[in-house]
Amino acid sequence: MVDFDSMTTFLTNGGEAPATTKADWTSDQEPRWCPGCGDYSVLTAVQLLMPDLGARVENTVFISGIGCAARFPYYMNTYGLHTIHGRAPAIAAGLAMSRPDLDVWVIGGDGDMLSIGGNHLIHALRRNVNIKILLFNNQIYGLTKGQYSPTSEVGKVTKSTPFGSLEEPFNAVSLGLAAEATFVARTHDMDRNHMQHMFHRAYEHHGAALVEIYQNCNVFNDGAFDLITKKDKRGSMLINLSHGEPIRFGEDMEKGVMLAGARGANSPSPNGGVLEIVDVAEVGEDAILRHDEKLENPSAAMALARLASGPFMPTPMGVFRAVERQEYAEEMARQLAYSQDVTGGPGDLETLLRSRTTWEVA
Repeated sequence: MVDFDSMTTFLTNGGEAPATTKADWTSDQEPRWCPGCGDYSVLTAVQLLMPDLGARVENTVFISGIGCAARFPYYMNTYGLHTIHGRAPAIAAGLAMSRPDLDVWVIGGDGDMLSIGGNHLIHALRRNVNIKILLFNNQIYGLTKGQYSPTSEVGKVTKSTPFGSLEEPFNAVSLGLAAEATFVARTHDMDRNHMQHMFHRAYEHHGAALVEIYQNCNVFNDGAFDLITKKDKRGSMLINLSHGEPIRFGEDMEKGVMLAGARGANSPSPNGGVLEIVDVAEVGEDAILRHDEKLENPSAAMALARLASGPFMPTPMGVFRAVERQEYAEEMARQLAYSQDVTGGPGDLETLLRSRTTWEVA
């Protein structure tokens, strides 16, 4: 996973990070995904981006769970850890708290992180540990050959749901917002520039960052996002979020997003009375909602996350929320320093265990 000969070169250079190229971040391992898999696009986007981040190879760690996406660390010439199913956010959180000098990235699929790893994901986000989570969402279990996943649509026919899935899928962006994540974004594997911009924003964010990536599995769920991500569909189906700008889209920017009912108390509310898609010419520019990713209250971001009920409707892409909050490792270090000031030295575990109410059992 790590080329230690080249790593030595980096380790001997102090001060600012040395200039690197994609080759410096690419391991000697041959990527082994199905030909045409969207994972290749994400990997290339990350390898090309890393030199622009000013990051150091020896200070970068990629941690993954189980699944197709989880092979990612093998293909990065960095430190890496291929962990157990669903536990990557927990292991990454432990590393980030013990080594705050490292850049810690988490790689996982929708099955890995939203099923068995669901609790680990939401708690890493709510604690605001400084890790960057890339969630590959292909709406299927690929590695185990095509079972439905937590993001598969209702009625999805697979080997494990021969009569169609009965379960409502998770909306990964909504889940991240509900977990009080301070940074939540969405991108897709058909647009390298957009992916890199989202990954760059996540890297710069101080705290937990979640980036959902719509990623095609061309073997078991091919074309799941074609209705919105195909080149001839993007203009009319992708709603690119830009902080401070009116939320408009369409080939000629003729469509917009506004608060449902804003045209009057009796106006229709087709999207549940929260947000609706309108013709800008009909309602006027002033009625169009301006995106504010820095709102402390996540309600507006949540409404945007719920605007599309699936990847067959106009779908927001970009940063939904980016707010500042205390980072967990820093607060933990502050508590430890305070405790040493109070006690006059390192804590005594034996004393702590026997403090306050204790009892003996005969």
